[in-house]
Amino acid sequence: MEIIDIDTWNRKQHYEHFKSLKDPFFGVVIPFDVTNAYKFSKKANISFFGRYLHDCMKAINTNDALKSREKDGKVVRYKVIHASPTILRPDYTFGFSFVKFDDDLNMFLSHLKKEKERVLNSTDLFPPVNGIDCIHCSTLPWFNFSGHKEPVSGENDSVPKIAFSQIKNINNKAIMNVSVNVNHAFADGYDIGLFAEKFQHYLNT
Repeated sequence: MEIIDIDTWNRKQHYEHFKSLKDPFFGVVIPFDVTNAYKFSKKANISFFGRYLHDCMKAINTNDALKSREKDGKVVRYKVIHASPTILRPDYTFGFSFVKFDDDLNMFLSHLKKEKERVLNSTDLFPPVNGIDCIHCSTLPWFNFSGHKEPVSGENDSVPKIAFSQIKNINNKAIMNVSVNVNHAFADGYDIGLFAEKFQHYLNT
């Protein structure tokens, strides 16, 4: 974890302005072509959710803005960001999880499987390992959304929040809308554009 010197940070004024707002988060919804990722997961007989979540996390981990947080009154940048997806139970409640990121897809899928098993065999809302070095994310496979808002705690919340929609077939391509909500004190539209470019690249390969 790297501590950022706010006084020499080129985002100092932006950070101080947006952190003073009641709700400093902004959100966008971006359509992604998941055709290749879907075909790959079916051919390899692996979780499609696990595949695109891994692609998403690879993109997140190339983006300094999305790896930055506020911790104990300081701006920090984590070396590695993990995934914290909601996992649905048979009774339609869910549990939060903490899935350690790994560049290797199979290792990441193994971590995801263990967390899923933990959630399905408990009634706990929060995972035993929890932190802000993650992305809060959820999947809404029941409908295709074009707008989305995440709840924000209001207590110096700096963790980006991502939601994945139902897939829609458009011109023979599988399109998934993805909602990205980030704290404007740490990231701008340009940073989200870089993330989107990387995410689509990984989905394609």
